[in-house]
Amino acid sequence: MKDQVTKALEEKFLCSNKFAQKIETIVKDYNLSYIDAILQFCEENSVEVETIPKLLSKPLKEKLKFEATQLNFLKPTSKAMLKF
Repeated sequence: MKDQVTKALEEKFLCSNKFAQKIETIVKDYNLSYIDAILQFCEENSVEVETIPKLLSKPLKEKLKFEATQLNFLKPTSKAMLKF
């Protein structure tokens, strides 16, 4: 009985790693951008978009930042310039 309760709780509540895995799966399966994948996840699971920043892992944040920069949603930054 405890195992079933624990499993149900783990499936219901997401941590940042599980959320990132689900988003990566959506991106690959549906060939969507990360922004669209997050919006689709929110719609399918009745999750408020405002709660998503709490679930973002650092690698997922970097991918979103890169994508937003490519779409001109963010200004390009000069941080992390490669030096030769």
